[in-house]
Amino acid sequence: MNDLKIFSGPANPALTQDICRYLNLPMGKIAIGRFPDGEISCKIDEDVRGRDVFIVQPTCPPVNEHIMELLVMIDSFKRASSYRITAVIPYYGYARQDRKDSGRVPITAKLVANLITRAGADRVLAMDLHAAQIQGFFDVPVDHLYAAPVLNGYFQSLGLSREEVVVVSADEGGIKRAVGHANRIGAPLAIIDKRRLSAETTKSANIIGATVEGKTAFMFDDMISTASSICGAADVLHKHGAKAIYAAATHGLLVGPAIERLKQAPFKGIIITDSIPLTPGKMLGNITVLSVAGLLGQAIKRIHRNESVSMMFQ
Repeated sequence: MNDLKIFSGPANPALTQDICRYLNLPMGKIAIGRFPDGEISCKIDEDVRGRDVFIVQPTCPPVNEHIMELLVMIDSFKRASSYRITAVIPYYGYARQDRKDSGRVPITAKLVANLITRAGADRVLAMDLHAAQIQGFFDVPVDHLYAAPVLNGYFQSLGLSREEVVVVSADEGGIKRAVGHANRIGAPLAIIDKRRLSAETTKSANIIGATVEGKTAFMFDDMISTASSICGAADVLHKHGAKAIYAAATHGLLVGPAIERLKQAPFKGIIITDSIPLTPGKMLGNITVLSVAGLLGQAIKRIHRNESVSMMFQ
């Protein structure tokens, strides 16, 4: 492991520190600053020639700042003659613009992938991409991790029997994810029929599949952004007699009116991971933050040793 170096961008240094603690390695020394006109400066404060470098930088809000910081860091390591550069992106910004769903719009997920590749990244390690096909947007290998083992482990620790639980998909697009969780937890599946009113708001209506009356409902999603969808789904579950409602997501963006909506929604618990740092102002009493440092650390070790990453999920 002597040739392995892990560096943190400004987006989530606490997660990087936890990864380094898991691997029993010191965090790499790098200085990210700003010139007087706001341009990003970068200085690597240790030798990285011929080293296997991992840069941990989720591209969470402010997205444009963090993407540019990542590109500048990658270029710095490339010019410092690192052997291999892996961009560890626990949350991948611009992932929702992954196709042309109307005329004269960009595919920004592909544009950002091109920028990261052209900057000099040799490999990408991501977690719970909004759309799995984004892996194909990169011209370098992509290792795609899932936070499902961490989330499922939390719900299994609640000690509920299978007869008490139902796994719910908040919309049709999340059915595949919900099926995976239902199989691992050993619970039946229900689907909420969601009708979208606009890009920001949705209206949830009916429940398809297993009954939720008197059950503890577990809802899973890749992210909670404005919380419109998941709060609408919670209202539907509550009206149909669910005994308790939990929401789980890998990425807790919690932007716009999300906090106010979550305060008013009938959630017993909201489970997110530390892929994105949660500011104190967003920390509600029913929010639990789980760490994915162990998952990322294990994947980094396997990549460094040229071992299988997919074996982690078998």
